[in-house]
Amino acid sequence: MTRIFAVSTIIIAALLAPATAFADTANTPMLAEAVIVPKDQPQGRANVPGRGMTMEQVQRRWGKPTNQLGAVGEPPISRWVYDGFTVYFERRAVIHAVQHATQSSST
Repeated sequence: MTRIFAVSTIIIAALLAPATAFADTANTPMLAEAVIVPKDQPQGRANVPGRGMTMEQVQRRWGKPTNQLGAVGEPPISRWVYDGFTVYFERRAVIHAVQHATQSSST
């Protein structure tokens, strides 16, 4: 009877091991799967698009971007590159805008 219990315990453990290993990785985000921007992030940059603006609003205010990179992933994330900043969209709404680093001349 003890041997049957030991064998059944090993079989159950062997059957559950792959499921628990998958459960640990199932919630691990993939690269470029999502861009998370904290709501309390300061938005003190008035010369870049603000979070929530639509593509149409951005294009009306800043014009056509110098480069448009297509959507990647789910939800779809796309980029518009302007002189001085890049805008990241989730579907058709701004989720983040990043000012480009300025190069300083070294002496």
